[in-house]
Amino acid sequence: MKKFLSIAFLLWCLSSCERQDLLGQGTLVIGIEGNPTNLDPRLATDAYSMRINSLIFNGLNRPDENGDPTPDLAEKWEMPDDRTYIFYLRKEVTFHNGSKFTSADVISTFESLRDPGFGSPLFTTFELVEKMSTQDPYTLRIKLKEPHAPFLSQLSVGIVPKNTMQKIAGTGPFKLMRFSPGSSVVLSANEKYFRGPPRLKGVIFKIVPNDLTRILELRKGSIHLLQNNIPPDSVAELEHNPALAILKRTGSSYAYMGFNLEDPLLKNRFVRQAIAHSINRKEIINHVLRGLATPATGLLPSFHWAYEGNVERYSYDPDKARKLLDQAGYPSRNKGPRMRLSYKTSVSPLSKRIAEVLLHQIEEVGIACDMRSYEWGTFFSDIKSGNFQLFTLLWVGVVDPDHFYYAFHSSSLPPRGANRVRYRNPELDSLLEKGRRALAKEERKEIYSRAQKILARDLPYISLWHLYDVVAMRKELKGFVIFPGGEFYSLEKAWLEHQ
Repeated sequence: MKKFLSIAFLLWCLSSCERQDLLGQGTLVIGIEGNPTNLDPRLATDAYSMRINSLIFNGLNRPDENGDPTPDLAEKWEMPDDRTYIFYLRKEVTFHNGSKFTSADVISTFESLRDPGFGSPLFTTFELVEKMSTQDPYTLRIKLKEPHAPFLSQLSVGIVPKNTMQKIAGTGPFKLMRFSPGSSVVLSANEKYFRGPPRLKGVIFKIVPNDLTRILELRKGSIHLLQNNIPPDSVAELEHNPALAILKRTGSSYAYMGFNLEDPLLKNRFVRQAIAHSINRKEIINHVLRGLATPATGLLPSFHWAYEGNVERYSYDPDKARKLLDQAGYPSRNKGPRMRLSYKTSVSPLSKRIAEVLLHQIEEVGIACDMRSYEWGTFFSDIKSGNFQLFTLLWVGVVDPDHFYYAFHSSSLPPRGANRVRYRNPELDSLLEKGRRALAKEERKEIYSRAQKILARDLPYISLWHLYDVVAMRKELKGFVIFPGGEFYSLEKAWLEHQ
């Protein structure tokens, strides 16, 4: 036993020494709530994984600060016709494992994405690829089976070296040194990065599930940056801290309640409508979120070019909710609730607090709800596998309206996509397929307007709110910029003063 403790202590010391050594060299520490689930960019679906991957990997392009595609590993591209793309790739780019980047790596990466056996959530996009060819190592030609409007915006997926078997490598500004689940993800600067070596020597994503602990560490400087994981109650207090800078911007992150539409109770639309009318969004936004959100009518925020605001809305109306439950065949009882449901959420204190208010409001109309909170990995796994009745989650970084296909098309059930609620509607499927083929923006806007009206009517989700993007950071961090999807692209040029 003593030998075991000695070894454990030695490992802890080595880990601590390595961390402190990195910090002394100008390493940025970012506090996050939970573990990334997959650091292979081809398989990642959760926000933690995708944000960390944005520092390790590069795609052919990446979103700019407005969410529009901008060149990354591709210097430029052309479209000779509506199904063909020619990419001119950067030269002298090297993977972290030392191999040279060429078009063969892009082809290999995309081949894995369109292999149904590989299980990528991007499969439905890349199965549209008819042919890939290259006339030299730095020119790539991709021909699609049919026009696909969002194709360019979906090419930010990280490229990995061809013939990757075990340890994958990227070309990004930082290299993966170590991932210790439950503790940290440690990255070091890529001195051979094609845009020039980062000014930061490294980045540590420190996994701190407890909100108060993250705030305390930010105050004392052992964490430099928190992004969108700050308790709303703490924001005002942090704004008065002279050592900190607070950044805010109207956000696109979309909070929703999802239903298991294969559940015998929840497949009844009257029940879903009743739950929607039982929720007082404004009360939660004002008192729990401290005004750091705006009510949502659907997946897209009001400033998005494809937003449709003329959709069916579900105002707070408990009496209407009770009448809908009567219509659904669940009348009021003298004793006991009309029905009983289970609701799943993560162990985040804010998530649990929101859940408590939501469930209290739902119970007011006669629906009993049992809350079950889980560590992030377990919770997310249950949602993907359909092991739930009700849940709440957040979509972040939605740029192109083709996201509706990923979230709601009947072919997008996990693992092929993110239709986790098991929604099926042939009319919507047809519209979303047309939206992919239409290249004119006005035509796409009309298509997605109709799609948003159908979704508001059928109610596979209850739209809750769009959160503001909020960052709290130490003032010694310079050059940090908020990106729409929460990516950390700006860290390749950011730096820490006084280190």
